[in-house]
Amino acid sequence: MSSDRPALPPVRLPSDAELARDALVAPLLARAVRLARWAGPDTRVGAGGELIEEQLPAAAEALGLDPDEDGAAYASEAWRVAVDTGLVAVEDPQEDEHGGESGTAEAGDQLALVTGGTPQDVLALWLDALETALADATAPLIDDLADLVGEDGELDLDSLDWDPQHEADFLDGVLGNLYLLTVTEGGSGDAPVPLPALAASMIVPDDMGEPTDDVLEQVSEAMMRLDDQFRVLEPVGLVEYQPVDEALMAEEGEEPAPPADDEDVTRYGMVRLTPLGLYGVRARMLEAGVDAPAVGDLTEKGADALLAGLAHYPEAAARAETHQWLAARGAVPAAAELLAAAKGADAGAPLRRLHCQQALTLVGADAEPAVRQVLDDPELGGLARVWLAERGAADVPAPPEPMVFWLAVDTIAAQLHAVGGGDSEELRELIEGLTSRHGGFFDAAWRVEHPATPEVLEAIGRLHRDKAVAKEARKAAFKSRSRA
Repeated sequence: MSSDRPALPPVRLPSDAELARDALVAPLLARAVRLARWAGPDTRVGAGGELIEEQLPAAAEALGLDPDEDGAAYASEAWRVAVDTGLVAVEDPQEDEHGGESGTAEAGDQLALVTGGTPQDVLALWLDALETALADATAPLIDDLADLVGEDGELDLDSLDWDPQHEADFLDGVLGNLYLLTVTEGGSGDAPVPLPALAASMIVPDDMGEPTDDVLEQVSEAMMRLDDQFRVLEPVGLVEYQPVDEALMAEEGEEPAPPADDEDVTRYGMVRLTPLGLYGVRARMLEAGVDAPAVGDLTEKGADALLAGLAHYPEAAARAETHQWLAARGAVPAAAELLAAAKGADAGAPLRRLHCQQALTLVGADAEPAVRQVLDDPELGGLARVWLAERGAADVPAPPEPMVFWLAVDTIAAQLHAVGGGDSEELRELIEGLTSRHGGFFDAAWRVEHPATPEVLEAIGRLHRDKAVAKEARKAAFKSRSRA
């Protein structure tokens, strides 16, 4: 995974204990655990640690499967996971009585972690199992192994049209896109994503209008490869997957074209990351150096880190993060720390104060003593009065006029920062509401001792829908800059 991806929105994950329970019931890891408990002195493995063919029927039966070809395939896959995760320990093969080489296997040290380890231990086991599943998912599809055997009797993998790094990078990109759709507010959330849309997100250029036939063919090929890969990844618990309807293969040929507008898109495959899958993809991103935060990351950090971090969080995630941060502290010390962190004249200070105000709405009335401490502070006094008034507190002093206009400028500056200096309907409504609420707004506003006063007045002049008011705002902005 590329480490130069932009920072992602924070993901909301269940507790480690809940995730560990999900990991232990994932079919692939559960089968690996059962085989590790089944392994004993009579278990024989090949030179690569794989179960010898004669052992596969018994392994399938140990898993409660029929000892047929399918059962043997499931057993072989689970055994490979057991070996790769250390649930099984394999001894070096020795020459057997028939002149061949075979080794033995027994339960490995990691097996004890299944029942005696911490949730983090279990999740580490699952991540190892995930790596094995991902390797299987990106392995080449071989219809006839005999076709790859060279004249010297060795496998000729170079004859395959297969680039392992390209395959791994492509699947990582797909999982990254699926993760982003899940964690981005306004995206798909927990809803499954159509396989054609996911394939197109990797193939179709962003600036392409109508995809060409060549691009559509590439999307179809990618869909079918992803169909195979998600079938492999579902048993490890990474995804929930509804496969491509096999009837489409007969209708359209081996690779059905992407659906037309009037077709049932669910027939072309639907996929979603499970909570465990979100955990797994995030863990791999973090290992690759990608900034992939999770709600709860800021709980142990100070209010300055909380307010700075919330500037990049969607609303629901910001609220959840703040709830966790407050739950770890008492009302009075939490409010005092938030208010202290909200002070400042730097460019980010207005947004910090906005997030401070939003955080304080989640604090109970017990925080009143800390809030009253800042009533006379020129930067926080207006915010404090709003908080007290909303709770019906008694004896809230009326704000002096300079504080009223300072708070109005600060509030608009915060919203401007939040939208990156752009435009939004919410920002327009805020501007129009504040300017209409105060008589002679611009006569007072241009004198406000706030670093963002000129910027705010210019924004009002740009965004206000009343042309006369907008003109008045631009004049006030000129006066403010001249005064500065």
